[in-house]
Amino acid sequence: MENFLSIYDCTASQLNELLQLSSELKKLYKAGGRDLCLAGKALAMLFEKVSLRTRISFQIAMTDLGGYPIYIKPEDIGGIGKREPVKDMARVLSRYVDGIMARTFEHDTLVELARFAEVPVINALSDFSHPCQAMADVLTIGEHCGKLAGLKIAYIGDGNNVARSLVFACAKLGMKMAVASPAGYELDADSVAKANGIAADTVIQTNAPADAVIDADIVYTDTWVSMGQEDEKKQRIKDFEGFQVNAELMKLAPAKARVMHCLPAYRGLEITDETAEAENSIIFDQAENRLHFQRALLKKLLSDNRER
Repeated sequence: MENFLSIYDCTASQLNELLQLSSELKKLYKAGGRDLCLAGKALAMLFEKVSLRTRISFQIAMTDLGGYPIYIKPEDIGGIGKREPVKDMARVLSRYVDGIMARTFEHDTLVELARFAEVPVINALSDFSHPCQAMADVLTIGEHCGKLAGLKIAYIGDGNNVARSLVFACAKLGMKMAVASPAGYELDADSVAKANGIAADTVIQTNAPADAVIDADIVYTDTWVSMGQEDEKKQRIKDFEGFQVNAELMKLAPAKARVMHCLPAYRGLEITDETAEAENSIIFDQAENRLHFQRALLKKLLSDNRER
């Protein structure tokens, strides 16, 4: 594994290795231990979008492993790909740091960074994919359900980058996923075809949340209005009417079903406060696991990286 841009690019073996390493490091750090495998190494953290979980979890993870995270705001460098070409940034940063993490609008920015960088590049979010989030989610599901193979995720909401990454994770790791979205907001057909090409019948799409949650082990939702879509907010709220994860919808799911949300949550829109705070909600466990997964990812990608 040279980079981490999309779960689709990874093998099941690589994903399982990362999950195992995540669990091991989580146990180690919870017990007060330390693994300073990245001592003396630096991570450039490029941000086009603001963040809470992504920034803090990567910053703490890199520090926990003995390394140095360097937070770079868009205004610090005149914007990614604006003041100078992305390919130039990639090659310059490669002379200074041991890894590049980027949270961007366009996925092509990450692809170009990875093409020209001589150090590992990590996708911390793009319009196409959010692989770190999905892997933290899978880690959380495994902890609560005791397994992954054969489980079903009901995803209620926009067929976005999170849904896409979860679909690919399900296909690689033996899970099923039902995606319930309003007409016009479904997950793209190409991603569905790719997931089902990896493992037949991995994903189905529906416009009925009630159908999606039948036999679900996990009921998952995300914001209806992502960053960059603020101008569409009123229309999206109207279009997503009936797609709220609430007590009424959860009554249609098995009693064992857990509730997940990748946050930030807009309570009263895609999820009610009651449901987010219910006993079967594991929202904050999945938020915590961003840190534990990212420790493992950084160790895997950077610990064998060449010396600067």
